[in-house]
Amino acid sequence: MIQAIIIDDEKRARLNLALLINEYCSDVTIIAECENLPEGVKAIRKNKPDLVFLDIEMPGHSGLELLDFFDENEVNFKIIFTTAYQEYAIQAFKFSAIDYLLKPINPNELVDSIARFTKEKEKYNNYAILRENLKQDRLKKIAVPSGNSLLFLETEKIIFIKGEGAYSEINCENNEKYLVSRNLKNFEDIICFNSIFVRTHKSYIVNTQFIRAYNKSDGGSLELKNGLQLPLSNEKLEIILEAIEIIKR
Repeated sequence: MIQAIIIDDEKRARLNLALLINEYCSDVTIIAECENLPEGVKAIRKNKPDLVFLDIEMPGHSGLELLDFFDENEVNFKIIFTTAYQEYAIQAFKFSAIDYLLKPINPNELVDSIARFTKEKEKYNNYAILRENLKQDRLKKIAVPSGNSLLFLETEKIIFIKGEGAYSEINCENNEKYLVSRNLKNFEDIICFNSIFVRTHKSYIVNTQFIRAYNKSDGGSLELKNGLQLPLSNEKLEIILEAIEIIKR
C-alpha cells in the first residue's frame, strides 16, 4: 500500500481528493490530512509517508517551501502538486519533471499520476528547478540541471537548442554551449510558450531574434546571424517567414 498525506488549506479540496483516491486508487491509503504547511511538516515527520499531495497556494506558506523544513536525507517521499496554476506555470512543472494535478482534479489524471509514482518512485525530481522557474512572472531565465548544479540561463541569449536523444545542447551567445539532461520536447513545452522561440525542426528550437534569412535551396534552411545554417521543416516555414518580416520592420 502507498501511504499518502494531503496538505491543502481548503477543506473541500481535501475532501474531494480523498474521495477520488478512495474510489479510484485502491492501493493508496490517506494517513493524514493537513490544512497548512506546519501541520503537514509535523505529519510527514510523524507518519513518514510515501507520497504527499501538496497544494501550492496556501496562506502563510507556499507549498514550494515544504522542502525547506527537511534535510536532504530526510526527503524519503515524493510530491504530487495539486494546483490551480494555468499556462506558463504548468510548463514549469513539465520542464522540471515534477508531477502535478490541475484542479479540479480529473479522476483519470489522478490514476495516471499514481501509476507514474509507482513506476518511477526511485526517480530523482528537480524540485529546485521547479522553484526557480516558478519564481518568475515570465521566462527571463530558465534553470536547467548540470551535474549536481543548476545553470541559470538568460533566454534572450539562447540562440538555438539542438536535441540529441535524451539530451539537449543549448547554444548561447559568445559560443557558449551547455549539454543538459532534458530532451527537446521538455524545452518545447516550456520555452516555446515564449513566442520568440519556435520548434523549427524535429531536432531544433530557434530564437527567431537570431535569424538572418531563409534559404530556399536544399529543401530550405535558416541562416542565423552567426552564419550557421539550420534545417527547417516545411510545416514551420510560414511561422518563420512571419517572424523574419517582424524582425525586418
